[in-house]
Amino acid sequence: MRENTDIGNDAPRPGPVVGALAGLLTLVAVGQAADIPSRLGYSYYTEQFLALVLGLSLALVFLMPWRAKHAGGERRSPGPLDWVLSVLGLGLSLYVTMAYPGLVGRAMSLPWDALIIGIALFVLVLEGLRRTVGWTLVIVVLAIVGYGLIGHLVPGALQTREVAPPRLAVYLGFDPNGLLGLTLGVAATVVVAFVFFGQLLLRSGGADFFNDIAMASMGHRRGGAAKISIVASGLFGSISGVVVSNIVATGVVTIRLMVQSGFRRSTAGAVEATASTGGQIAPPVMGAVAFLMADILQRPYTEIVVAAIVPALLYYVALFVQADLQAAKQEIKPLDTADMPAVGRVMKKGWVFILPFAAIILALFSFNQRAETAALWGSLGAIVIGLVVGYGKTRMSFRDLWGAAVETGRSITEIIMISAAAGFIIGVLNVTGLGFAATFALVDLGQGSLFLLLFISALVCLVLGMGMPTVGVYLLLAVLIAPSLVETGVEPIAAHLFIFYLGMMSMVTPPIGIGAFFAATIANAPPMKTAWEAMRFGWTAYIVPFLFVFSPALLLIGDPLEIVLAVGSAVLGVYAISAAFVGWMRGVVGLAARIAIGLAGVLLIVPPGVGGLATLWLNGAGLILLFAMWLLAASGRPARAGAQMTDT
Repeated sequence: MRENTDIGNDAPRPGPVVGALAGLLTLVAVGQAADIPSRLGYSYYTEQFLALVLGLSLALVFLMPWRAKHAGGERRSPGPLDWVLSVLGLGLSLYVTMAYPGLVGRAMSLPWDALIIGIALFVLVLEGLRRTVGWTLVIVVLAIVGYGLIGHLVPGALQTREVAPPRLAVYLGFDPNGLLGLTLGVAATVVVAFVFFGQLLLRSGGADFFNDIAMASMGHRRGGAAKISIVASGLFGSISGVVVSNIVATGVVTIRLMVQSGFRRSTAGAVEATASTGGQIAPPVMGAVAFLMADILQRPYTEIVVAAIVPALLYYVALFVQADLQAAKQEIKPLDTADMPAVGRVMKKGWVFILPFAAIILALFSFNQRAETAALWGSLGAIVIGLVVGYGKTRMSFRDLWGAAVETGRSITEIIMISAAAGFIIGVLNVTGLGFAATFALVDLGQGSLFLLLFISALVCLVLGMGMPTVGVYLLLAVLIAPSLVETGVEPIAAHLFIFYLGMMSMVTPPIGIGAFFAATIANAPPMKTAWEAMRFGWTAYIVPFLFVFSPALLLIGDPLEIVLAVGSAVLGVYAISAAFVGWMRGVVGLAARIAIGLAGVLLIVPPGVGGLATLWLNGAGLILLFAMWLLAASGRPARAGAQMTDT
């Protein structure tokens, strides 16, 4: 599987048909988010809107050039079959849009038109899925649907209800729990709205402002180039929701800066890949997943954002500490201050870009608006700023508004296909009872051990998340894995954050770390070496999810004193383990000292809520050991030549 890179600067220009379809897709979704049809007096089923969005997306999928492993490169012009599939997907979906009230009323009698359309849309969505993300998710969908057809013949805990194939086809195609259900609905409203906001921010000069403020605030510090990458990628990635696009937007500048300042090429690629991935888990937007999680869990958006603060903090603490200590170890100096913009000048020129985010927060918290409506508030702010003020030489034109709509439609198509596939999976799990059976089987596989269940779930998340965009990762895992964790008594927010973190880390985890490989290409570094370094930089995302499942204090849930102790101890533990990885603490440390520092970090990072008083004693022992190692750390410096090492 792979992630769409069409948002990047190297994307081919869309043809007129693709541009028109993509722009129309965005306008339809934005109109729905703004409730324009209802305000004009039109009454319709939500499923009719979703069918229209699906049709436009299918038409786009078959006409757009996708860079896929099985295609042997990029196909720039559609062939006759592509046009046929495009027209067929759009035509069938338009028929559903127009005839849905009658179709759903006759669904129980399995009418021939509903049966044919249900099967045809299933095949078209799977082909669109294959073109956008490859075979892996297609095989997952086919396996689950196939099991739904024969599951009643399987003895034991995984036995399901018998559902006839025609009944299943109509159910998946037209029931609100199937194709035209929650996952497609969230993608067609919330995700489109935030991707559109990101595109407008990019064209109004917001991305340049993010880069400049990162450079101004971090460039004069030790290892400043890496810290610029971390800040810029974190800021941009939280909005973009697409890791590879984030790497394209920021990495082409930051990776070059890191290499020029003395970082190894593999390290530069790893820092950019890890920082871009981390942007997806950083509140308040989290690549739009925060809003999806709130919808799925039926919890206030504020609860999701608050719970995600500490895990994201620990992630970036580890990244910053390792970048700083690596720079100290290699004697990498700050960037030339003559090339650095002043913070005051940058803020004076670009402070207005804070206003769109303020508008989103105001809409969410003060006016209790829906997430997609809040995104439109931010979009309106970005449009006004871009047209009237801009940033530096970047100024938005009215033509850019249509360009943002087109790029949004093109980039959202992949997520629409994944969401549609998730709808098929949800439909099978519901109508056959497979969801309950699978949850029971996974819990039973854990044999009563929550840690074993979490470990198995983590492996599944890393495999299923390979190469998919943020929203797709979360939607798929929220359907397949999260219910089993909640069933065992895990706090629902902790369960959903657990699967999201582990799923996202598939972007940098070998053997298919798409984000790390893409960054390695820009850095001209060995891909596997870059991926392993990215895993090291982002190590907290593999460990902390286990900790906050056992101790919700790391999600700011529970007793205030326990929360303070857990967070403080975890920050010190993250610092210690990161220092042990790098091998630097006030100077180069040897193997024995690294082991001791790492042990101190392990003792510190275990939250007090896991083992009660015994854990507090472990935390205390870790603190004493860390302090002792700090006092004993050598003050020597590595050879100057170490700062010039590069990968070949």
